[in-house]
Amino acid sequence: MNHQQYQFQFEVYDSADQLNEQDAALLKQAKETTKLAYAPYSHFHVGAVAVLANGEIIKGTNQENASFPVGICAERVLLSNAAMLYPQVPIETIAISYDNTMGTSNHPISPCGICRQSLLEYEIRVQQPVRLILGGLSGKIYVIPKASSLLPLSFTGADMQ
Repeated sequence: MNHQQYQFQFEVYDSADQLNEQDAALLKQAKETTKLAYAPYSHFHVGAVAVLANGEIIKGTNQENASFPVGICAERVLLSNAAMLYPQVPIETIAISYDNTMGTSNHPISPCGICRQSLLEYEIRVQQPVRLILGGLSGKIYVIPKASSLLPLSFTGADMQ
């Protein structure tokens, strides 16, 4: 038997004020986009904003449904929009923020498992990493160089060959 270890590095900022101008602007848009989320059940509004390699900006918000689990997360709405509007154009960076109207929104949140799988698949499809900026309405910010780092030992199409 041998032991394996998985680890990755990411940047932690105390606030959005420490980000470069482009990252701060993208995160600000994600915070504003949370207002467009449809979250009448969880009251947890998520906004995701991406800048594509061609300079276009794509947005997504979570969309809940009384028939759980029919809702869809902001990240997957964004990925679907990007894939339909600009097929094969890589996403360079996605900023994700949230507004928990029943609690606090003062720390980064990470994409759920389904979204992690979807982000990984998008990276494979366009053959480029997707950089993530994660933050709440206030507080610390995480910058993760590639979304696939969030899904170690992932399942991909290569596993079905």
